Amino acid sequence: MQVEATKKLFTVDEYYRMAEAGILGPEDRVELIDGEIIEMSPIGVRHAACVNRATEAFIAAFRGRAVVSPQNPLRLSNYTEPQPDLVLLKPRADYYASKRSAAEDALLVLEVSDTTLRYDRNVKLPHYAAAGVREVWIENLQEDLLLVCRDPSGNDYKTCLTLQRGDSVSLAVFPDVAFKVEDLLG
Repeated sequence: MQVEATKKLFTVDEYYRMAEAGILGPEDRVELIDGEIIEMSPIGVRHAACVNRATEAFIAAFRGRAVVSPQNPLRLSNYTEPQPDLVLLKPRADYYASKRSAAEDALLVLEVSDTTLRYDRNVKLPHYAAAGVREVWIENLQEDLLLVCRDPSGNDYKTCLTLQRGDSVSLAVFPDVAFKVEDLLG
């Protein structure tokens, strides 16, 4: 007799209960994707610098207009809660102390991709689109490019632009603020 194995998929709530029980610790670099706990890659020096650079630039540009949330979880569904490198969230007086941030709160998701480019483009980007995240930027450190995706439709984005050094970019929701690509990539 042949028996097929099935996976136990975890909900976001079960995932948090594992952390509360000590099964997952604060030192564990993991995220929940499609009910599976995925170990995240270590953060390299350039990656960290890019996150720091974007965090500082976004705080200066959007003070009072958005909450800058670096390397914090963003709930996309009952089974998916990635930890993007940076999220710009709709402003809230309590800075999300009384509510976890979710896809509908996100104005922009920024992923910094060095060794994780394929994963960020092929796995995470479709999840962001499916959840309705309106804009995603992926800093492609391998090729020194910025991928800008807007207008989610199903599991994809209707608009995807590839920008390089010398180009400028603005968020769709904040067209009055422009960033030079090289200022983000370093």
